[in-house]
Amino acid sequence: MQMQDFPDGLPFMKMHGLGNDFVVIDSRGRGAVTTPALARAVGDRHRGVGFDQLAEIRDGEDSDICLDFWNSDGSRAGACGNATRCVAAYVMAETGRDQLSIRTARGLLQAARVGEVTWVNMGPPQLDWREVPLARAMEVTELPLPGNPVAVGMGNPHCVFVVPDAGAVALTVDGPKIETDPLFPEKTNVEFVEVRNRAEVRMRVWERGTGVTLACGSGACATVVATALRGLTDRQVKMELDGGWLELDWREDGVWMGGPVAHVFDGTFPAAFLAEVA
Repeated sequence: MQMQDFPDGLPFMKMHGLGNDFVVIDSRGRGAVTTPALARAVGDRHRGVGFDQLAEIRDGEDSDICLDFWNSDGSRAGACGNATRCVAAYVMAETGRDQLSIRTARGLLQAARVGEVTWVNMGPPQLDWREVPLARAMEVTELPLPGNPVAVGMGNPHCVFVVPDAGAVALTVDGPKIETDPLFPEKTNVEFVEVRNRAEVRMRVWERGTGVTLACGSGACATVVATALRGLTDRQVKMELDGGWLELDWREDGVWMGGPVAHVFDGTFPAAFLAEVA
């Protein structure tokens, strides 16, 4: 669809999971509308609305819904765990259901509501260098980078560093250096995790195409995989992020992530705003 197809404006929702914030556009019943230009304009926190990621809901063919993700720089995001949880909570509340199937670039995901907590299965981790992807053949636990990080694919690439103090990491310095390292042909998200015990960790994140965020769902999933592979934690972990707490459970069918969601407000992008970015 074209921007001129919305003379009365384009409705949207603002949601967040642990302060990891999203603009959600519901395009069910019509064609997709998001373009790189629209994502950049809406993602501008001074002249638009601002978001960590934009999520667009579409009609599903082999699933209840489809989800597409965009970064604030206009690039596509392959996965976004917290946005998936937010949208799943919205659709389940709308339909009165406790389970939902969601088609994303990551594949077919399952979501469930258990009490006040919304869970999503982000699928099995990708641990082959071609799937992450990395620039050349190597084990994902043996990267030629200082700090001995682990590479994990969760539908998007992640590079996880175990550090003694996550709060002391200079995210705006170390994050972009790793994000753009030639080892990652599609760039990478970067996580710094402090292991407190086998069941609790603290993680901070630099997101590819976005920067510092208060939380990252796919990054949280990648982190529990990395610490479990290193033998530092169990597969079931509570994780503190800058925005709050998540529960992670790496099961045989994938990495499940649970936590709170918030529907902040509804709004409409006016036709004049849309015309400027058409």
